[in-house]
Amino acid sequence: MLRAVNYAQLLIPDFSLILCGYLVCRYTPLNRTVWQPVESLVYYLLFPVLLFQSIVKSPIDVGEATGLVVAGVGTLLCGVALAYSLPHLPWLGRRIDRRDHAAAAQVAFRFNSYLVLALAERLAGAQGLLMVAVLIGVCVPLVNVAAVWPMARGGQRGFWGELLRNPLIIATATGLVANALGLRIPGWLEPAVGRIGAASLALGLMAAGAGMQFGLLRRGKLLSASVLSIRHVALPLIAWAWVLLLGLDATQAQALMVFCAVSTASSCYVLTARMGYNGAYVAGLVTLSTALGVLSLPFGLGLLR
Repeated sequence: MLRAVNYAQLLIPDFSLILCGYLVCRYTPLNRTVWQPVESLVYYLLFPVLLFQSIVKSPIDVGEATGLVVAGVGTLLCGVALAYSLPHLPWLGRRIDRRDHAAAAQVAFRFNSYLVLALAERLAGAQGLLMVAVLIGVCVPLVNVAAVWPMARGGQRGFWGELLRNPLIIATATGLVANALGLRIPGWLEPAVGRIGAASLALGLMAAGAGMQFGLLRRGKLLSASVLSIRHVALPLIAWAWVLLLGLDATQAQALMVFCAVSTASSCYVLTARMGYNGAYVAGLVTLSTALGVLSLPFGLGLLR
């Protein structure tokens, strides 16, 4: 069983880059005027290339993991429903800012796919890696659509227009089509594409740190607690229920739990900032979620005993 300390070690690079971006932005001449163009570069070029590469590099055979896909999609749909319902709860709805909720809802159901891949390989080897690759390929379009919807609607923007222009969704859709057609990135191009992907992770995390304003988390304490509770408590419990309901084998159960118990996606901040919402608030939520993942992953895997 993976220990919390091992998971913490995997998170150290992410934490370090977020902290580096925060310190550089606050205490050097490289202030927000520098980091805003960086956000655009990550959102419109670097992250889409990374998503496309992640999806096309391994064949996806959904038929071999139908139960796992049903469980993963079912868990995420429950997370989306819980996140969307927060403004409509009688004891909570009047106490949260609707615009902040539109931006923060995605934190409750998006996932850090790179941590998922790393942890699945450590836990279950090549078979675990294949299982989570199937989950990521199927679920990335779902969570991206669910993330864009509240912000497109709340900003009075056309939902389908925003969806069709969203570079993360375009990259995911084209990656799935290329994978289905058996297309691969040529070997001579892979090193360059890999470097672009690595740059997207580093710059995206540093941009999230540069945009952080922890005071905003205090302003939305109730909303913050709600979305993080869904991400780190409700989703592992729902995933466990699917494991019992469908009778998933050990490898699939571990893959599903890793998928549903890790921290939220660092790209939540990039999407929020580019759609004109409170990116600093969401950057703080991403940082807290990264820390809480150290607890939620052992909790989720412990449920499988």
